[in-house]
Amino acid sequence: MSEPLEVGDRVSWNTPQGRTRGEVVAEKTRDFTHDGQKFTASQEEPAYLVQSEKSGATAAHQRSALRKLPHGGA
Repeated sequence: MSEPLEVGDRVSWNTPQGRTRGEVVAEKTRDFTHDGQKFTASQEEPAYLVQSEKSGATAAHQRSALRKLPHGGA
């Protein structure tokens, strides 16, 4: 299992335009709706809201879709 993420962690994820970077802004441990789309989340398998550094847009992802970045960048 991947290490847990915390609010403020820098992460990267795939988008249709390629890999992007951003920050975890919330952890969700209950089912929720984001931008009109329903997401499943639980204590055992949380989902994360991330904010893009480039566009400022937020997106929701499961932990498996996110790669934690070192604090310095890259």
